[in-house]
Amino acid sequence: MNDPGARLDRIHSVGGCLVRASYGAFAGLYLLACLIGMPKDAVDLWMVLLAAVANIGAVTVRRPLTWAASAAVLSALSTLYLGTAVHPDLGSPSVFAELGGLLIMIARVAWKAPRDRLAAVTALLGAAVLVLPLRWAVVGAVLFSAPLGLCVALAAGTGIYLRAVDARRSRSLAAARRDERLELARDLHDFVAHHVTGIVVQAQAARFTARSGSAQTHDQLDTMFAGIEQAGTEALTSMRRMVGLLRDAQYADARDGDARGGDGRGGDARGGTAAGDRGSSTRPVGDLAQLRRLVDGFTHPPATLSLASDLGALPPEVATSVHRVVQEALTNVRKHAADATAVRVTVARLGDGSVEAAVRDDGQGRGRRLPSGGFGLSGLAERVDALGGRLRAGPRPEGGWEVLAVLPVPGPRGA
Repeated sequence: MNDPGARLDRIHSVGGCLVRASYGAFAGLYLLACLIGMPKDAVDLWMVLLAAVANIGAVTVRRPLTWAASAAVLSALSTLYLGTAVHPDLGSPSVFAELGGLLIMIARVAWKAPRDRLAAVTALLGAAVLVLPLRWAVVGAVLFSAPLGLCVALAAGTGIYLRAVDARRSRSLAAARRDERLELARDLHDFVAHHVTGIVVQAQAARFTARSGSAQTHDQLDTMFAGIEQAGTEALTSMRRMVGLLRDAQYADARDGDARGGDGRGGDARGGTAAGDRGSSTRPVGDLAQLRRLVDGFTHPPATLSLASDLGALPPEVATSVHRVVQEALTNVRKHAADATAVRVTVARLGDGSVEAAVRDDGQGRGRRLPSGGFGLSGLAERVDALGGRLRAGPRPEGGWEVLAVLPVPGPRGA
């Protein structure tokens, strides 16, 4: 699946790497200058080493929890020793690099650390920062306690804010997947009811024929039972696929940062959640007939539908998924592409027998920006993946946007 949200996540990851690399290079050059320009006694070298440990944990360690705790303890013990036994000179510029590294680790721990260890490690790092001035004098600690406390609070607040953003995104993703599972549960009921109704009707026809006393040839009986067998097989196949997805609910109640992602047209900007109306009929919803009505009713901008002549009879779960893909894509066009002048919807067979559903518009994403949950495509991708298909949403080389789904069709072509 080519998900715009995944692409945006990669961009964010690359941006984070560039920021860490830039800060790491600056800190490295600064500490190198400290080594070159300051006296080479053991105390000064030790303080440069402390700053290097803090900055390594800040920019290079992927999960800095253990490193952060170790750096905080090392810094605090060094402060205790230097303040009581050595009393170093005030001119030690490496302390600023050490302070920066510790503050960055506070933000990272508040952002990513597990909840059960977050408070303890953050408090340990904050204490190490607040006692830094004790290396020189108690008076300095009193004077600098308020500014350093403010720095600690800002670093912790930044990490907590980023944590809240991740948690909100995780909950939104989990809600989108949960909503799609509810749709699938209803579809499952409709699919099975449809097939079971067919089985009952064919079985009743066979019993009526047998009671009427009319002779049935072997071929006629075989045709009746073959229809019953086919309907039962299709019901089991539909149920197996849908239940397989409904059982995959490990992200339904995602904790902070546990849900996986997506967003839209640069994120999931083209990913709202379409809410199609459902009737109470037990006939499978979202078939190709309803697809025609859906496209015909989309007039701003005008949409056209092209159905391949060789589509044949599609399994109900495939037909419903095609309907959902088109419904979601058209909803996103209306929300995010006010400048589009035309939308083309095509449903065709590929060479391997799978079905391709594509919705393409010529908009550039300018114009209206209606409210959107931002995770419609993520939930839709869950449905497509459950059927063994793939979903792609993104810009077209010639301009505009497209949503394309390829769904495999089990059994003989057109069956």
